[in-house]
Amino acid sequence: MNTLKQGDKVPDFTVNDQDGNAISLSDYKGKKLVVFFYPKASTPGCTAEACNLTDNYKALQEKGYEILGVSADSEKRQSNFKTKYEFPFPLLADENKEVIEAFGVWGEKKFMGKTYDGIHRKTFLVDENGVVAHVIDKVKTKDHAAQILEF
Repeated sequence: MNTLKQGDKVPDFTVNDQDGNAISLSDYKGKKLVVFFYPKASTPGCTAEACNLTDNYKALQEKGYEILGVSADSEKRQSNFKTKYEFPFPLLADENKEVIEAFGVWGEKKFMGKTYDGIHRKTFLVDENGVVAHVIDKVKTKDHAAQILEF
């Protein structure tokens, strides 16, 4: 797994969001961006994380952040997740893992004694020029916004 690090330029990407709209990194040029990767829509940890970001959305916006959620779920699954919890930010349906692999968050995981490949829960803070400003490796799903607002 070759994860992007602080100071790395994020490769441009274009992936559909939950409604089938094409979203590109270049859409956020000149803006600070939070890109959070989560393993699967509508699971407890992912729901807690996204709801925490929603609850603190205004504070994050006041700091100048836009937010993108990314998983390998289908547009339909992302759409259901966004609608159910009324998230104010797009969720990318990265089924081909274009963004997931560009950021380097796909790799070996261990859970309950089993080893498998999957998405590592990580968050990247990207500056106005598309460069990684910070990487949050140990995401606290219930208090994630506070981790972001530290920077």
